[in-house]
Amino acid sequence: MTFSFRFSQAQHAAWVCALAVTLTAAHAQDISSERLSNPLSLSQAYAHALEMDATLRATRAQTDAVNERVEQARAQLRPRVSFNASRFHNDLDRTQPNILGQTATTPEKYYSSSQNLQVRQPLYRPALSWGVDVALAQKDDAQAMLAREIQNLGVKVLEAYLQVLLAQDQEALLRRQEQLAIQQLQSAQKRFAGGQGIRTDIDEAQARIDLLATQQLQARQSRQTALLQLQSMTQQPVESVYSLDAEALDINGFMAQTPVFWMDKAQVSSPELQAMRARVASARMDVQRAQSSHQPAIDALLHISRSVSENVTSPRSAFTNRQIGLQLDMPLYAGGAVQSAVRQAMSEQTRLEETLEAARRDLNVRVQREWRGVTESVLRTNALMRAVASADQMVVSVKRSFEAGFRTVLDVLNAEQQAQQARRDLGEARLMYVASRMRLLALVGELDEQQIQWISRWFRP
Repeated sequence: MTFSFRFSQAQHAAWVCALAVTLTAAHAQDISSERLSNPLSLSQAYAHALEMDATLRATRAQTDAVNERVEQARAQLRPRVSFNASRFHNDLDRTQPNILGQTATTPEKYYSSSQNLQVRQPLYRPALSWGVDVALAQKDDAQAMLAREIQNLGVKVLEAYLQVLLAQDQEALLRRQEQLAIQQLQSAQKRFAGGQGIRTDIDEAQARIDLLATQQLQARQSRQTALLQLQSMTQQPVESVYSLDAEALDINGFMAQTPVFWMDKAQVSSPELQAMRARVASARMDVQRAQSSHQPAIDALLHISRSVSENVTSPRSAFTNRQIGLQLDMPLYAGGAVQSAVRQAMSEQTRLEETLEAARRDLNVRVQREWRGVTESVLRTNALMRAVASADQMVVSVKRSFEAGFRTVLDVLNAEQQAQQARRDLGEARLMYVASRMRLLALVGELDEQQIQWISRWFRP
């Protein structure tokens, strides 16, 4: 496919020189801005996200709220002490027969007061005891959910970090291809001016430059979007990140084991399954608590009361009453509410048990998928390393053929593009290996701060 050439040779050469100067200045400005800004390391991004991520902070607050349920449930088993006092001004009109048998009304004004102290200690209340166990199970659920959110945050930070690197690699690839295209354009112009080249080579090189300029804009937007996503989680200004050091990354040193090994590990230590098991345990205790509503309740009771002038027949009298004993509450009939509550609790238990089984199966699938991602990324990386070496050799051969007149500028550009694309694919395969490995560790609950610190050693400014 050929394009029309509308500029004169001198105009086109001047335009190319101006474009080269502009790109060089822009590239120098990018380098200068990157040097002025401090790249964000992976460990720094994770530390900021642990402190500032809104989802994690909400989960921490929810965990603290659930932990208070344990204290509230235990408080129901402790003594309950209450005291109340009152004082009133009484305006009493007393009407009664006098000594002559006539009805007489006598007004009386006086103050009355009372004080009551009551201590209640539950002795036998099965529902309250089960309530403590339910609260403890809910606490375990909340702690497991917090651990799961921390694992997810590590994965999200890492994925956002890798997205920035992928966008940077794509932008660098396009910039390198543009530089090569400009060089090939200049070479084609020189050959055409010397009578050895053809106009088609110039048109093809120019068309490639225009296309690469458009792709660079898209790549730059992708990088900015990835940086904004990382900045949203860390709440820190992020202008650049560290690059992956291929020499520090030892893809063959990780013991991938077998998928069964990781599935068994996930069944034991996965925060997701731990949370689901805690919910099932809570549901079973809810059944016991509902069934205990049939049972009697026994409380020890201490009551001390003192009243002054509370008896209208003897307004000047005072009483002090002290009581101690037991109180029995025996439920007899509640209209079927207890049986309904038991059936409801049993249905909820069944639902959570089936949800746990579904989560277990889904976790096995995700573990196998990430395990395949790790192992296949290793194979793909090794294959792409050989592909890069072959692509570089192909570039050398195509350039020699071009110099001998057997290949065109487009052939050279395609060879260069394939070599650069192979390098980009190699870098992407390494990043995908890191992502799959970290997601695998997160599924088994082992992506902690220590692991993030270890992973950070793979990245360099």
